[in-house]
Amino acid sequence: MNFGLSQEQEMIVDTVRDFVEKEIYPHEAEVERTGNVPIELGQSIKQKVIDLGFYACNFPESVGGAGLSHLDFTLVERELGRGSMALTHFFGRPQNILMACRDEQIERYLLPAVKGEITDALAMTEPDAGSDVRGMKCSAISDGSDWIINGSKHFISGAEHADFFIVFVATGVDETPRGPKKRITTFLVDRGTKGFEVRNGYNSVSHKGYKNCILDFDNCRLPKEAVLGEIDGGFAVMNEWLYATRITVAAFSVGRARRCFDYALNYAAERKQFGQAIGKFQGVGFQIADMITDIDAADLLTLKSAWMLDQGQPSNREIASAKVFASETLASVTDKTLQIFGGMGLMDDFPIERFWRDARVERIWDGTSEIQRHIISRELLRPLGA
Repeated sequence: MNFGLSQEQEMIVDTVRDFVEKEIYPHEAEVERTGNVPIELGQSIKQKVIDLGFYACNFPESVGGAGLSHLDFTLVERELGRGSMALTHFFGRPQNILMACRDEQIERYLLPAVKGEITDALAMTEPDAGSDVRGMKCSAISDGSDWIINGSKHFISGAEHADFFIVFVATGVDETPRGPKKRITTFLVDRGTKGFEVRNGYNSVSHKGYKNCILDFDNCRLPKEAVLGEIDGGFAVMNEWLYATRITVAAFSVGRARRCFDYALNYAAERKQFGQAIGKFQGVGFQIADMITDIDAADLLTLKSAWMLDQGQPSNREIASAKVFASETLASVTDKTLQIFGGMGLMDDFPIERFWRDARVERIWDGTSEIQRHIISRELLRPLGA
């Protein structure tokens, strides 16, 4: 079994890490202070990524992407995890679900998104339906050949920049032995469509500058051509194209944990107490050992799950394991690092307190830790008839 990276993969890692250090790190403090990314800065980052040839690197070459494998793209996301999410957002990774585009949707949405001419945002979560996707209340009814949408979505990332939205909406109900289950359809909705409004969302303490928005639909009329995939086929589209989003969270968590660990390691080596470096005290040294062990384990879990996808192997459990372990490792690493820094860890002279705050959301979005554990246990128990 080969755990090493190929020469090309090493190049990917080095290129993206160098980009993050030069183009992202210098702007982080200002974005944290203001809670905003200036439009000019975001566009500058985006153009540099296009020039670098990494924009939409998660898409196949057949549509203009870089054609990276799942493993290669996971390495990209891991390095981007080191930087501010508000800034790395402009690195440009359109939703893979756009590969479900057909006919005129390809020219109108898919190809322009891959080129960076337009940007998308994914809208699934609702105030009363987070992980319970079938519990969504935002619904659409057919009216001739059109669809009329009513309801709202919230926690929609990247919506302030998006030109169009990939929206999951309830379009019917099936009666099952376990109760009614809603049918879901995916729609492509342009910004500015009548009856559709994008509003500012909540003020989050995690990832300053990476905003969330609220989407409101009030008798928003869409043509049948706006359906992405099949009518009532939203789950099929979701399962085919969104299964790997949890790997992104895992990879991000590993990258951020390694950056935070570097601060802890250097501080433990440089900070002196009682005439010696604090890293020599068992209380600190053992924390350093635990951190790097957990980070390496999270990294291997994450890369393995991506590798399994590339091999066409079932990997639902492995992806869930990577997501829950990596996100909880990030939480532990940021907390231990803050403890090693002591009082200075809570001061904004260092980014430690930011890492600590940002880490909290990773255990919530793209499926909470509880949901991941449910997936893992279900995958193990089902073959046994339980």
